[in-house]
Parts: sequence; structure tokens; C-alpha cells
Amino acid sequence: MWAPLVGAALVQIDDWDRRAAAWACRHTPVFGSQSDAERWSDDLRDASAALHYVTIAVMPSGQTAGEWLLNKARGTLVQVAAVSATANLNSRLKDISDRRRPNGSDTQSFPSGHTSAAAVHMRLASENMHALDLAPGVTRALDIGFYALTIGTSWSRIEAGYHYPSDTLVGMALGHFLASFVNGAFLGNDAPVQVAFHAADGGGLLSVSVPLR
Repeated sequence: MWAPLVGAALVQIDDWDRRAAAWACRHTPVFGSQSDAERWSDDLRDASAALHYVTIAVMPSGQTAGEWLLNKARGTLVQVAAVSATANLNSRLKDISDRRRPNGSDTQSFPSGHTSAAAVHMRLASENMHALDLAPGVTRALDIGFYALTIGTSWSRIEAGYHYPSDTLVGMALGHFLASFVNGAFLGNDAPVQVAFHAADGGGLLSVSVPLR
């Protein structure tokens, strides 16, 4: 989560954020054209969602039919809630920031919805795969693939002219954080989210500890 946030801050130096977006739109070095980049951004986002739901399906959920059904429904609802929360918060941030896109089409540039969607799906998929008894090398390879999908979605949105790098980096951090927070809080991971309240004069302090791998 912290790496993309730091990156989003660093690209503000010397107007690199806008200059990088302009260069990517002009040269489209990966996807070849802005229209192809836009199509790929949709395809990569949809692929991340499909892969996430496949990992939900293969997750072990109990020995008996009743236990399996209850745990599968609980896990699915929690992870769908994380995806929904990400989309809703992303939409609100767009309205608040009112940042015009590089292509000038509207003022919904910040943060990137495609990237936050890919990030939340891929983070949840990673959580699910880490819960399986897989060889370390297999888990590592899957994680690399998940992150590659998120990064590919991010870059395709930049080449398509819809976002600046900072938009996609913040979208990545947003999806990653909400996936970790909701999954850790409600699905009882080995290192669950811990919430504590400490009373103080005139109010109190709420602290949240979130496991971020």
C-alpha cells in the first residue's frame, strides 16, 4: 500500500505526473494506440475480477455440506463487500477531487477506478491463495501474476489518456488497503485487523492495526 502512495507523491516533483501522462498518450509504447489501451484496460480489469472469483470457488470451506455452504457464503459476501466499498469510495473521491482527465473528457480522473478495482480483486485473490496449502514457489508466482495484472491495468489507463500516474497509484493503494482491511477484519486471518479505543479527556483515540503483506 505504501509504495504506490509514495510513488504518487514523488511524481509530483517537476510536474513529472503530467509529463509522463502526455508521453504515454503520445507514444503508447505498450499497447500501440490509445483505443487499444482503453480496450485492454477493460479486459485486464475484468480478468482480475474473474480470477478473484475463481479463487473464492477453490477456497477450502469445511468438511460438511452445511459448514461448506455457510463458510463459502460468508467469505463471498465479505470479499464482495470489499470490492463494493472500494468502488463506492473511489467514486466519492472522484467527485471530491474534481480532477480533469488528461484527455479532457471529464473531471473524474482521480483516483483510477479501473486500477482500484483490479487492485482490490488481486489483493483478495492473493489472500485466498495464501490460505491454500500451495508450494511457496507457486504462491510467489501467483502473486507476481496478480501484481502484473494490476500494474498492466494501471498503465493501460495512462496510455489511453484517462489518467495521470498519480491517479492510478492512489487507486492501487486504495484497493490494496480496503481488501486487506475488510478481509482481515471479517474473515479471521492469522494476523487479523485489531481495533482498540483508548479513552482520554474530552474524547478518545481509535487505533486500527491492519496486516499488510
